[in-house]
Amino acid sequence: MAEERQVYQPSHEADAAHLLRRNRELAILNTIAEALNRSVDLEQALEGVLALVADLLDLRSGWIWLLNPDAEDINPDSFYAAATRELPPALVSNPKRMTGDCLCLDEFCAGNLRGAANINVLECTRLAGAVAGTDGLRYHATIPIYAQDKPLGVMNVAGPEWRSFDSDELQFLYTIGYQLGIAVERSRLYTESRRLAAIEERNRLAREIHDTLAQGLTAIGLNLEAADALLDTEPARARQKIRRALELTQLNLAEARRSVLDLRAALLEGRTLAQALADLTSDLSREHGLPITVTVGAGVEKLPARVEVGLYRITQEALNNVIRHAQAHRVNVHLTRQGPEVHLTITDDGLGFDPARVQPGAAGGFGLIGLGERARLLNGSLSIKSAPGSGTQLIVVVPGV
Repeated sequence: MAEERQVYQPSHEADAAHLLRRNRELAILNTIAEALNRSVDLEQALEGVLALVADLLDLRSGWIWLLNPDAEDINPDSFYAAATRELPPALVSNPKRMTGDCLCLDEFCAGNLRGAANINVLECTRLAGAVAGTDGLRYHATIPIYAQDKPLGVMNVAGPEWRSFDSDELQFLYTIGYQLGIAVERSRLYTESRRLAAIEERNRLAREIHDTLAQGLTAIGLNLEAADALLDTEPARARQKIRRALELTQLNLAEARRSVLDLRAALLEGRTLAQALADLTSDLSREHGLPITVTVGAGVEKLPARVEVGLYRITQEALNNVIRHAQAHRVNVHLTRQGPEVHLTITDDGLGFDPARVQPGAAGGFGLIGLGERARLLNGSLSIKSAPGSGTQLIVVVPGV
């Protein structure tokens, strides 16, 4: 029986080690997937993946090359460094080394890099002749990034040991590259869809202006011209033409106001709501010296334009209220989706107040009324939690459709 235990025990330990490794790999893949799904900014997502791969696989440096989506053909000059992490001194001090061709890109462009591969630092053409400046890096793995069969780029991750990655590690890295490919393609498709949507919206507004305001103004002009011609000879008919021109003026004024409301969406044109909020808070922080943190959860990337504009305006007005009245030292802005609803929460550590005592005309009174009206225009609600000396929390809940 002792001999049987000696025969089967090593196999049992190997199976257990294999299972632990697979569980760790699945946990890493899940962490990376969450990071990619959480970020709407491609560069931020790629840098986050590089950091995760380096930390979780005990590596140090990394860089990602992406093929320029506008490139007419695939060649090393068509790639750009989309993300980097802790580049060695040889690359930091000589940026030109991070441009042009290298062994990895040459192989990728030639179609020879269909799986992850090892590259000795001495063979890396980008680090050739610069071993002293590699900061101890000895090997790096090269991982192709594809979306289905569409070539997108290359990821390099480097470690300090004189060892190559084994076949299981390379296959695992290739799986990470596959995840990256899906994320890159999804991000580019999303950006393109937003660009096309913006173009379509501009065209729609141009058509509406032509079909309503332009034709309405033409009709007003014709009625006024007729009135001018009839004024001396047929004053009664001239007055009719003037009254008609006034009616058309009121109708066109109402149409102009509606069009202006639609055009307000242009303030987010070319930016996601998350990017617009980040720009807004960055500008206010720099101007007033007030630290403002923005957190955007998943699920708010594709909101209707009117909802995005409304939430942006509410945030803008609420932050201006905080700056004018709260004497706060810090503000947090949190935007997230909870089921069919979008929740915007703005919290400050300022003076606070009793919401029940705020009257129109008091400090911040009209601002709070305006915030409530904006929320109701989005078929949503506004609630305020505050007390003197305890800061303020403003919560806006609106439908996300």
